[in-house]
Amino acid sequence: MSEMDETHVADAPEAPDVPSEPAPPIHSRFLFVDVAALRAKQLRRGARPRLSDPPLVPLHKAERVAMEEVRRGLVYYDILPSAARAAEHDASS
Repeated sequence: MSEMDETHVADAPEAPDVPSEPAPPIHSRFLFVDVAALRAKQLRRGARPRLSDPPLVPLHKAERVAMEEVRRGLVYYDILPSAARAAEHDASS
């Protein structure tokens, strides 16, 4: 078991994985808030920020860092089929 722990630590990347292509732009402010909130939760739990160059104003709060990452297209997201169908249903009503 200790051998697995050592391998896991040795294989851990030094820098966070930054996507090679930006995520598709988010046009819905509600989707933006949802994605940024989930990313902020990851940051509060210890995930490393994906911002390579810091913004002009220093960002200290996880929520602000997450919003900047989403704005720059550094956070990938998936919309589950059931959620997409519910959104379509709400839009048509």
